[in-house]
Amino acid sequence: MTSQEARRTVAVVTGRAVGAGKGVAIALGHSAMTVYVTDRTRRGAESRHGGSIADTAGVVDAVGAEGFAVATDQADDDAVARLFAR
Repeated sequence: MTSQEARRTVAVVTGRAVGAGKGVAIALGHSAMTVYVTDRTRRGAESRHGGSIADTAGVVDAVGAEGFAVATDQADDDAVARLFAR
């Protein structure tokens, strides 16, 4: 994939904004993709695991891509539909 193609690609990373999910989101950002980082909670204080989707989206922005933090419960079909309607 060329960098021009990557810039037109949108990725959705679901789940916790720490660990593997965070690493995947940042790696996609390094590839210049637009990355939607999702989880049920927006702030790390709401999670016993720490970290936040906003923090991870900020790192994606910092590597030169576009990162968006979207609180989404993937078990809720309507919430997932709203995410993909963005």
